[in-house]
Amino acid sequence: MDETYDAIVIGLGGMGSAALYHLAKRGLKALGIEQFEIPHNLGSSHGLTRIIRLAYYEDLSYVPLLRRAYELWADLEAAFGEQLFFQTGSIDMGPEDSDVFSGSLRSCIEHGFEHDVLDNVELRKRFPGYRMPAETMAVFQPQGGLLTPERCISACAQLAQSHGAHIHCGERVLGWDILADERVAVRTDAGRYVAEKLVICGGAWAYKLAPSLAGLALPERQALIWLAPKRADWFQLDRFPVWNGQVEEGRYYGLPEFNPTGATPGMKLGRYHHLDEACDPDTVNRELHGADEAILRQFAERYFPDGAGRTVDMVVCMFTNTPDEHFLLDTLPEAPQISVAAGFSGHGFKMASVIGEVMADLAQTGETRHDIALHRLSRFSHHGADAAPDE
Repeated sequence: MDETYDAIVIGLGGMGSAALYHLAKRGLKALGIEQFEIPHNLGSSHGLTRIIRLAYYEDLSYVPLLRRAYELWADLEAAFGEQLFFQTGSIDMGPEDSDVFSGSLRSCIEHGFEHDVLDNVELRKRFPGYRMPAETMAVFQPQGGLLTPERCISACAQLAQSHGAHIHCGERVLGWDILADERVAVRTDAGRYVAEKLVICGGAWAYKLAPSLAGLALPERQALIWLAPKRADWFQLDRFPVWNGQVEEGRYYGLPEFNPTGATPGMKLGRYHHLDEACDPDTVNRELHGADEAILRQFAERYFPDGAGRTVDMVVCMFTNTPDEHFLLDTLPEAPQISVAAGFSGHGFKMASVIGEVMADLAQTGETRHDIALHRLSRFSHHGADAAPDE
């Protein structure tokens, strides 16, 4: 006999672990299937620290989701008994007419967020680690900060189990089928499981798990670097807000030193669309090359010279981009008992807590109280499967 569940979640990274937690907490019999371990460093939900910010230039409709995400991260901390969010403030910076600065400022004004507008001189005076171009304008929003992704995922998985969820690690999904009674059968390399609802949170593998996402959830190789600061005091949590910025070389993001376990990972930074390398998640080049380091070091040496000491560490991860770089949160038109969360385009982890809630809603009822109009699959009905991501 097949094992039967109310819901099965495929992929237990940031989004899937949160979805499993919410489903289990609501009393559903839930199974989570993860092809690697929990947590792991082979997808998109690792890297010691991740940015969370309220000032959101990408689209104003994200802000209500972010407000709820903050509430749910606090709830998760309380339930798990460990600090997962560290407040540093956030900086969004670029030329005055850049999307990053102008959109962030509009977000703060529209939603009444506390914020300060700083020119380049004021930015450097207040946060001496920054050495940005003269035309730079910055929005400082004090509620920004960082999350510890591996611990967030572990918290969700452990708490899901405490509410009765089953978790299978090291098990690869081979496919799924819709049965005559409309339930979903999931086939893995270790067995077959049947559920009323299926939630796909496959990260870079999403298009392999839901073929209708082909061309809409496109994996891209990404690299991150940690540099040992020359002036360590300028790059600590209390002196160096998380940031994302637009400069002539592109759009970059970074975080302060963070060493809760005694390790010193250094100042962390990355470049959106690192080297513009589309990839297959099963064959992505995880080796690091001189070009990976050069593009990140050159940026750091120019704009954060006091932070750009020796390279402490580098890692490869993946972004999964949609054509418009907004998330995909929806049920599948051809199979409404299957819901998908995909295409987080390098800015999704901060909202994993609320996306877990959204996915649990969709699995239970097919609807959610959250506004996800921006994230529906139908917006791509005219794009075709070969749409390319915007830069």
